[in-house]
Amino acid sequence: MSEITRIRRLTPREITARKGAEPIVCLTAYTAPIARRLDAEVDLLLVGDSLGMVLYGFDTTVGVTVDMMVAHGRAVVRASSHACVIIDLPFGSYEESPEAAFRTAARVMAETGASGVKLEGGVEMAPTVHFLTRRGIPVLGHVGLMPQAVNATGFRVQGKSAEEAAKVRADAQAITEAGAFALVIENTVEPLARALTKELAIPTIGIGASAACDGQILVTEDILGLGGAMVPRFAKSYAALGGAIDEAVPAYADDVRARHFPGPEHVYPLAPVEALKADGRRAG
Repeated sequence: MSEITRIRRLTPREITARKGAEPIVCLTAYTAPIARRLDAEVDLLLVGDSLGMVLYGFDTTVGVTVDMMVAHGRAVVRASSHACVIIDLPFGSYEESPEAAFRTAARVMAETGASGVKLEGGVEMAPTVHFLTRRGIPVLGHVGLMPQAVNATGFRVQGKSAEEAAKVRADAQAITEAGAFALVIENTVEPLARALTKELAIPTIGIGASAACDGQILVTEDILGLGGAMVPRFAKSYAALGGAIDEAVPAYADDVRARHFPGPEHVYPLAPVEALKADGRRAG
């Protein structure tokens, strides 16, 4: 964390200005307790639609709703004060038209206080990104692997063939030209992500991309060891909280069954005067 204490939240414009400078630190946050603990160390908190899989147990992000994103986004904004907070627009809430995207984005920002929104898509979504940014809504783009399109594309690395690489490059350039303030590049071959970082005028945020990207983002539960059995190759665990939970819960259960919890220090005895009054009532 910088030695300078921030008195206001980082803005999308300041994130853009970090292009080619100090790496941009990003993590996901879906709840107030997590946002509170991350806020001082990160530049950008993403309330990702990945919450559908991480918190709700969905197989994909497709079932996430706008109401869910608003509820979790509001909690993250309330619990943070330094990081730029960006909220995903969920599947089906923005693809129909630029006008539909604006209505969804305007609602999300008005009801949460977030600094901007993220949407997936390349060339086909560029007119929508342009429409939003020209109306005062900062947009974080997302190309490469697009989880909302998993039913059509599957979870696979992008850019392996020349044709795929050309498509990812065209998508990235189109979203940049449309006015996005930064661009997430997901699950894309390293040389392509590295090249795009050099080519594009806006910061690239890598996830399964390249260390050369202008920033990095991971799912917080993955770095804490809470990601479950299916942790992606690109995630790195910095803690083993899952193991700590596996130890703590059985210990609690054993204490309850043995009546060792709660102990005297966990209950509320009557004060001496109240105890005497209670004894008097019982004597009478």
